[in-house]
Parts: sequence; C-alpha cells; structure tokens
Amino acid sequence: MAAVIRPARAEDLPAMLELYLHLSPDNAAPRPAIAEAAWHALLHSGLTTVFVAEEHGQPLASCTLVVVPNLTRGGRSYAVIENVVTHAAHRRRGLGQAVLQAALDAAWAADCYKVMLASGSKQEATLRFYEAAGFTRGTKTFFEARRR
Repeated sequence: MAAVIRPARAEDLPAMLELYLHLSPDNAAPRPAIAEAAWHALLHSGLTTVFVAEEHGQPLASCTLVVVPNLTRGGRSYAVIENVVTHAAHRRRGLGQAVLQAALDAAWAADCYKVMLASGSKQEATLRFYEAAGFTRGTKTFFEARRR
C-alpha cells in the first residue's frame, strides 16, 4: 500500500506523540492537557500545517510547516519547516521526502518567497536527505536562543 500524504487531524494526536519519540527519544512527552492544547493550536491557527505520511491509518512520517505573513519582499510570506521525523522502522522508503514535498508545495502555493529548515544533525546522510528534498546548505549564518 502506498502512503497517503495528508494534513494531520485531531484524532492523530496519540500516534503523533509516539512518532515524535523517533525524533527526540530523550524528550519527555508533554502532559495530556498541554499536548491537546498545542495540537489544537497547530491544527487551527491558520498558519501551521502538520503533514503526515500515513499507511494503514498510522502516521509514519511528518513535518510541520509554518507560513509567516511578512511585510518585506512585496508582502510575500516565508515559511519554516520543523519537526521532520520518520518512524525508525520505516526510514529510507521516501516517506520523509514525501511530507517535505507536500510542505514545499503548500509553501509555494502560498506564494512564500523562501522556506527555511534547520537541522541539528551533523550526520552527512541526514544532510544529504535534506538536499535530496530540494534544500541547499544555506549561505546565511543560523543563530538561535534557547530558554534555559
């Protein structure tokens, strides 16, 4: 069966929490009330779309697209992709590429002038995965601030 690529739905929350363990195994899952509130905001903000690759009713890969309204670049939005994950038992099947392509297609349909994606991985295979999905190693320097 070929995977179905679709936006996430409310009932996907339990499966998504399981899938995210393959992204950050050491990261504790949020308390149920926090998870439900965040999931509702992700699905209903109008700015975010969580794309999933599903087989047999089970999300096996996902990424989140955020389209940010903008007053520069002629008012064209830009987008950010975050939380790219594929279930460890289903990697190297094109599922991650498929959700990234869906996110890129949505960003281009929203007339975004660019899409940004940051990876904490230093593994060359992971970096090549993103390049194969259409991303380039950027010319800009990336900075971040994390709350302690």
